[in-house]
Amino acid sequence: MSSAKKPLLGFALALTALSSACASTGMTKEEKALAEAMEAALAPASQEEREAANRADPLTRANFWGKEYQKDPQNVENALQFAVALRAMGSQERAKDVVNKTLILHPGNADLMMVNGRILMSEGNYEAARASFEQVTRAAPDRADGWAALGTAFDQLEMHRQAQMNYQRALTLEPDRVTTLTNYGLSLLLSGDLAGAEAQLRAAAAQPGAGSRVTENLALVIGLQGRFDEMKEVSAQNAPDKVAEQNAALLRGLVQPARTYDALIGGGNTSTSTAPGTKRQLRGTLNQ
Repeated sequence: MSSAKKPLLGFALALTALSSACASTGMTKEEKALAEAMEAALAPASQEEREAANRADPLTRANFWGKEYQKDPQNVENALQFAVALRAMGSQERAKDVVNKTLILHPGNADLMMVNGRILMSEGNYEAARASFEQVTRAAPDRADGWAALGTAFDQLEMHRQAQMNYQRALTLEPDRVTTLTNYGLSLLLSGDLAGAEAQLRAAAAQPGAGSRVTENLALVIGLQGRFDEMKEVSAQNAPDKVAEQNAALLRGLVQPARTYDALIGGGNTSTSTAPGTKRQLRGTLNQ
């Protein structure tokens, strides 16, 4: 029996003993109030309380789910929500501990393995994250986010062809998922397919609520193809004209004269200086 269960077990036994004693000897008002308080303390929160907690600030959410987890640490939802809340607060190690303990009890749970994979990704342990996301795709092959997350792990391992196959699989299940379209486009960019990258990023940018990061990535891909005026137009959707002009000028200086994508990421020969770490920075923009 886990150490987390022992205090609650003792609490429950005390409640049972109190209830038995009250039944056999009669219950005073004080005893009845104590029994009701103990029973309420052990009861799970209502659905309304859970939904309200998930709308609250990160600290309130973590405190709420921490209490629910203490009541029943074997409950998958309690563990998942607590781990997610901990991650939102930057408590990766505690979240990892909660997930690992719960995975012992529920080894095939896809939700737990997804969170585990994301924790491993944040730690930079991409090989282990890939293994965790592969388990998700085996346990729940209809989950688009599982295939997409596996794609990001492959991209971080610089295995872009494998990454793109997984993005494609994710998009057959959820064609309009913005993060998948964006990551697919960035993966194509990382492998040098600028036209393909542009197509995917345009599809992502066309989705409702795509956000400025998608537009910025699209502008970058357009600029890398030498279309600087169009780059400024796209960039200006989320940035002042002056900033868009500065970005276009900066990129123009990087890719001309006679610059190629390979030269920009440091993979080709050129007489001018390259932008060190550009490919690593692009991988850093991948998200789940």
